[in-house]
Formats: sequence, C-alpha cells, structure tokens
Amino acid sequence: MSTARLVMNPAFTVGPVRRRTFGSFVEHLGRCVYTGIYEPGHEKADEDGFRTDVLELVRELGVSTVRYPGGNFVSGYRWEDGVGPVDQRPQRLDLAWHSMEPNTVGTDEFMTWAGKAGIEPMMAVNLGTRGVQEALDVLEYCNVPGGSHWAEQRRANGADEPYRVKMWCLGNEMDGPWQIGHKTAEEYGRVAAETARAMRMIDPGLELVACGSSSRSMPTFGEWERTVLTEAYDQVDMISAHAYYWEKEAGLQEFLVSAEDMDRFIAAVAATADTVAAARKSDKVIGISFDEWNVWYQDRTPSKPPTGDDWPVAPRLLEDNYTVADAVVVGNLLISLLRHTDRVWSASQAQLVNVIAPIMAEPDGPVWKQTIFHPFALTAAHAKGDVLRVIIDGTTIDSAEFGPVQAVDAVATWDEAEGAIFLVNRHETDTVSVTIEVPAGCGLTEAVTLNHDDPRWQAGPDDDTTVVPRPNTSAALDGQTLTLELPAISWSMVRLSR
Repeated sequence: MSTARLVMNPAFTVGPVRRRTFGSFVEHLGRCVYTGIYEPGHEKADEDGFRTDVLELVRELGVSTVRYPGGNFVSGYRWEDGVGPVDQRPQRLDLAWHSMEPNTVGTDEFMTWAGKAGIEPMMAVNLGTRGVQEALDVLEYCNVPGGSHWAEQRRANGADEPYRVKMWCLGNEMDGPWQIGHKTAEEYGRVAAETARAMRMIDPGLELVACGSSSRSMPTFGEWERTVLTEAYDQVDMISAHAYYWEKEAGLQEFLVSAEDMDRFIAAVAATADTVAAARKSDKVIGISFDEWNVWYQDRTPSKPPTGDDWPVAPRLLEDNYTVADAVVVGNLLISLLRHTDRVWSASQAQLVNVIAPIMAEPDGPVWKQTIFHPFALTAAHAKGDVLRVIIDGTTIDSAEFGPVQAVDAVATWDEAEGAIFLVNRHETDTVSVTIEVPAGCGLTEAVTLNHDDPRWQAGPDDDTTVVPRPNTSAALDGQTLTLELPAISWSMVRLSR
C-alpha cells in the first residue's frame, strides 16, 4: 500500500475562505435557463415560472454567486431585449450557440431568481458587439435608485429598488477567435479601461473583472494578461481565468492530475499581474476571478452548436454525464482554488443546471444530482475561517505533462469551532494510507469518502444517491495523529472539532 504524510498547522495560513469561491454560472446556452432554472409549465414551477425543485438543489449545493448572462452569449446580447413586457420582447438569433433566444428571461427575471436562490449576482456586459454606452445603460438600470431614464424603466417594470450589483465582468473571453467581436489584447485592454472608468462614474464601489485568457494553452497566454493590465490596471480589481479539463488520449491517470494545470495557471497569472504592478510602481494587488472552470468534454458532439437554417430554442447542448472520476477531479480543482485563496478572490463553476452542470433537470420531469455535485456541496458547506497550507510528503505519480506529482493532494480550513481537511487520492490503481499531523486538542467529527469500484460510473434520475460520500471507517485519531485510507480515485473530507 502506498503512503503519504500530511501536516496542517493553524499558524500557516494562506488567507481567508472566500464565500465567492463557491460561485456558479448561468448562461443562455442550451437548457441552462429554459427548462433548467425556468419552466413555467412544470408541476413544481412557482408563480414566476422557476422550478422549485431546482432551487432546492441550488441552495443545497451552497452556491454563493452566479455569473450571468454569459459566457459567449453575452458578446452578442442586447440586454434591453430582456426587460419590459414579456409579450413585447423580440426573439433574436444567438450566434454563439446557433439558437433562438426568446428573451422570456432577462435581467429582472434573473434578479428575482437570484433572490429566491439566495445568491449574489455577478453580471457581464457585452464588449463584443457593443461598448461603453451599453455597459453604462445596464449598470444604470440595475444600480441607480431612480430619476434617470433606465432607472425609471426598471421601476416601471416592477423593480422599485435598485439591484446594487457589485461584481461586473467586462466582456467574456475576448482573447478567443470564436468570440463575437474578438479583439487583440491592445484593443480589448483599451475598451475595458474606458468602460471601467465610465462605470465607476456611476458607482465608484464596483468590483470589475477584466477578461484574462480562456485557457493556459492559448497562444497569447501571459502576453494577453500583461497587455490588458498595462492598459487597465488602475481601473479593474480582478482578471479572469477560464479552464476546462477532460480525459483525453493521454488516459485516465493524466486526467486525474488536472489540478496541476490549474495551480500553474493561477501562479502564472498572479506573477504576470505583479510584474505589471512592479513596472507601474504600484502597491495595488490584482485578484483572479476564476469565473469558468469545470470538467467539460469539449470533443463530444453535444458540445458543438447546430448549424443550418434551424435556430432552436434551448437545444440540448453540453449535457455531459459525469463520472466518479470527474467528481474526484472537480474536488481537486476546488482544493486548488482554496489553496490559492490569497489571489483567487472569486470563482464560478460552469454551469449550474443541465449545461456541464452538477444539477440535471428534465422538461416536465425530475431533477437529480450529478456526481460532481457532492464534492462542491460539502466543500462549500464546511470550508470556513482560514485556509491552511498543508505540507504533503508521499507517493508520487509520474505525469507526462507535469513530471512527478503527489498522489494525494489536500487543503485544510480552520475556524474557531472546527477544522476541515479536503483530500483526493489521484492514483489510478493504488490505495494510499495517509497519516495527518493535526493540532493538539482536536476531536474527529466526521470522515467521508466518495469513490466507486467503477470510476466511470454515472448518476441518473433514478440512482443519484448510489454514489455519495460515505463514512470512511478507516479514519482514526490518536492524539495529534489522524490516520485513514484513501481508495484509488477518491475524494474525501475530514472534519475536526476544536
């Protein structure tokens, strides 16, 4: 049996646990909105058309923020199409996903849903086909109490009080040639800076996110961040990062260590931002908004938008069915985000319902949890206080891309009442016996593990409770030494009382 030794010490903190780390994403893509969060004809729809069974799972998932309305969709979106009387709203072609957008759900409906879900909205503005003025218009609609044209329009539409949205994304993936209105780094940096400056004239307290790279593999990665921040450093608070992972030809073992890429991605973006700060002789620190991340099988047919003369409303797109191995990777990505809490100030798992999502909902049918639901929900529920740096020494895996990496990866959190350790065994075949040195005076409250004999097992509407984190009966605490066994391809959580 392989072994690993871990040490956690409350003296070695990384930074606070940020609730915004547990954000999600709702885009007008596929069935995320229509027959996802919104289905007026469903037997469990409320008076506003929102599915209450979906809302219950959103609350259980522990989502803190939701980014809206995109995504690639936002780069062609006319936000004013989605406000006012529903029967007077135009249908528009959505070029990003070759779909028809009925605009039945727009800004006001989303804000109503956000209130019911208990989440903080994170809005994105269109800097693809539009620019500064349109960003100012939607900000005025959302945040100005009254008296101005768009504020009075909001009040006339039934929302007397402003929404007071704090976080705003300045466009989406503008580095990508697939993006409507794709720009060079110089072009985008300039419009982002001017948009941010103008938006702050309305609301100086905004938290603004500039577009970073769509992945670490982009040919412009690094230079894009440097150029954009050189233009917009003083006007923005964060720069975005997007990353998706899936099992490729390199095989399952290589997929299981995907979080190594996220670690390197975050470190490189932080270093680039700090380089710009040094050149400007600035003490300001730019955070990272990792506002798109997940497992997404981009090489599968459902990931491709349709073509031709048919422009369907809410087609089935990106409806990945997740395995236990996918859930272990998602749990590891959450470990990476927490480990970098000093620089990752916000994150959004993409997406929330139906589209590469932890929650699935059938039209006129049931709702259920995918495997990736469980590590997210438990981490969101029990990561509290401060993030602790965990020292790991144990069996390594030889990764073709990253070299030798630890088979066990972990992070810990600590507050005045309890501690929590989140662990993954990334080894494809070996159980790992883990010894953890914990602070004196702790008690063992709970130890659970998510795994399956078949790492490619998937949940469906009738068996979504077949694979859930179960008690890890090997866990034992003797003084300051915690021991437990981690099966191959598993995610675990241990809770300690103080």
